[in-house]
Amino acid sequence: MTAFTQCPCGSQRPLLRCCEPYLSGQQAAPTAEALMRSRYTAYVQQNIDYLMATHHPTQRRLSDRATLRQSMQNTTWLGLTILSTQQGQPDDDTGIVEFVARFQADQPGQIHERSRFQKQKGIWFYLDGEHLPPVTPKRNEPCWCGSGKKYKQCHGKA
Repeated sequence: MTAFTQCPCGSQRPLLRCCEPYLSGQQAAPTAEALMRSRYTAYVQQNIDYLMATHHPTQRRLSDRATLRQSMQNTTWLGLTILSTQQGQPDDDTGIVEFVARFQADQPGQIHERSRFQKQKGIWFYLDGEHLPPVTPKRNEPCWCGSGKKYKQCHGKA
């Protein structure tokens, strides 16, 4: 990793000045969106320890670590788009982040989720999420799979 390596979270910022301080434990994510972005980056990097540590303590299960490890073996993350945020600012105790995360497993796919976050003792945690229907781009927009093709020429073919 160089000082100019772009962060995978889609912020267009260098990793070292974006999610890395949170992933390394140097800083706590100041907002729910920052935690969401850092958790996506942890998925890209297969950083199971960070994902477990930032999952709300009341929601963690012993089986989560093995489930994460297994799912990461066959998944390549392609991109993250934040659609909206509600609350989740440094002075809030709760927040909601709606996002689309694109991935390649056996086939390209996406996760569209409205995630809930909760802050305890100044630290943000992922609480849970509501899975939503896939987001379908307009015909001339880039395809969600990351192919670089227009949607109508890729997954939007009739």
